[in-house]
Amino acid sequence: MELIQKLAILADAAKYDASCASSGTRQRDSRHGGGMGSTEGMGICHSYAPDGRCISLLKILLTNFCVYDCLYCVNRHSSNVPRARFSVAEVVALTLNFYQRNYIEGLFLSSGIIRDPDYTMEQLVLVARTLREQHQFQGYIHLKTIPDADPQLLDAAGHYADRLSINVELPSREGLTRLAPEKDRAGIERAMGHLWQGIEAGTEGSCRGRPAQIAAMPKPARVRRRPRAFAPAGQSTQMIIGADDSSDHLILHNSYQLYQRYRMRRVYYSAFSPIPDAHTELPPQAPPLLREHRLYQADWLLRFYGFGLEELVDPGEQTMLDLDIDPKLAWALRHRERFPLDINRAERQQLLRIPGLGPRNVQRILSARRFHRLGLADLKALRVSLAKVKPFIITRDYRPPLQEPDTPALRRQLSATPATPQLSLF
Repeated sequence: MELIQKLAILADAAKYDASCASSGTRQRDSRHGGGMGSTEGMGICHSYAPDGRCISLLKILLTNFCVYDCLYCVNRHSSNVPRARFSVAEVVALTLNFYQRNYIEGLFLSSGIIRDPDYTMEQLVLVARTLREQHQFQGYIHLKTIPDADPQLLDAAGHYADRLSINVELPSREGLTRLAPEKDRAGIERAMGHLWQGIEAGTEGSCRGRPAQIAAMPKPARVRRRPRAFAPAGQSTQMIIGADDSSDHLILHNSYQLYQRYRMRRVYYSAFSPIPDAHTELPPQAPPLLREHRLYQADWLLRFYGFGLEELVDPGEQTMLDLDIDPKLAWALRHRERFPLDINRAERQQLLRIPGLGPRNVQRILSARRFHRLGLADLKALRVSLAKVKPFIITRDYRPPLQEPDTPALRRQLSATPATPQLSLF
C-alpha cells in the first residue's frame, strides 16, 4: 500500500481520540542546544496551549488492526473497515518531513493492539526513541499507552514522551465489562498509578530492562542538553459518553476521583459516535453533542471554581446536567437566595459563582476595588457581559429589581446569545 493511502486511513482512524491537547510541557527549542524541533511558536491546527498558542500535531495511529473487539470501537477486530499499518521508520520519516515543511510541531501517536500489548507498546516507544535519540527531535510527543503492557515499557514511554495517556474508556466498570470484555478497569487504574509515580518522582527514568529491540539501537552522538523529565506534560484520559447508560453524576464522580488519585491534567469527554455494522448492545443514535459540552463546563467548575459535585448534579434529585443552560447558571437559578452579591464586598469564592464571571475577571475586580468602588462602567471596561451578570450583582450605581424566580422566560433571557454575523475574508 502506498504511504499516502496509509496516511489517509490511519489519520482518519485517529480522529476519535480527543485527548491530544499539548499543553503543560517544558518549552524546548532546537536553536538552544542542538537537535531538531521546538515546543514553542505558532502552529496551524488541532491543539491549543493555556496561553493561546496553537500547537499543530501529526495525529495518527500506528495501525488500525486490533486483536480486541470492543463493541464501541470502529477499529475493533470484527469491524469491516480498510486496514493499514505504518512501520516505525515510516512514522519517523513522516514526522520529520512534516516538521521540516512547517506543517506540525509534534506527534500524537496511538495504535490498535498488534499481537499483544507488550509488542504494541514496544513499537510506540521505538518511534519516540528514534525521534529523540537518532534525530534529536525536540518537538512535542504524546504517546497513547497500553495499560496491559509491561511497566518497564511504560517507564520507557515516559522517558521519551512529553505526555502519556491511558483511556479509561467508559464511565462504569459494568459498561466496560459488557462492551469491552478484554479490558479491565482495575488494570487501567494500576497503569495510571504507575505513571503517576514516575511523574511525581520527576526523574529522567532509568528504563531498566528495555526490550532488546530498543536497547540494541545504535547510540547517537552525545549532545549536551538538560536531562529529560518523566512525561513533563503529565497524563490524560478519555471517556466515551453515551455508549452506555451512565449518568452525568457518575461520569463527573469518576472524573473527580481520577483528578484526585492520579492528578490527571485533563479528562476528555467524547460523545459516542455510531459506527458501521454496530452491535445491538449499542444505542442506535449518538447523544447530543451539547451533553459533551456541558460535561466540560461542569468539569471546569469542579477544578477551577470551587464547586462540589453534589452542587452540580444531585443524585437524589437530578442525575443529569441541564442541556438548556450551562451548569453554573443552573446552580445560580436554583440558589436565588444567595444573590445579588455586592461585587465591592464579596469574597473571591463568592464572585466565582456569579454567572458571567471567570477567574481572570474575578482577579481584576479584586485588584480594581482596592482603589475605588466599582460600577457597571468598570465591569464593561473589563469586558464582562452585563446581560449575564446584572441579575446577580450589586455595584456602586446598580441594584437589580426584585428577584425574579426561575422561570422559562428568565432562562431564555440569560442563556440567549446575540447572533454574530459571519465575517468575510475579503
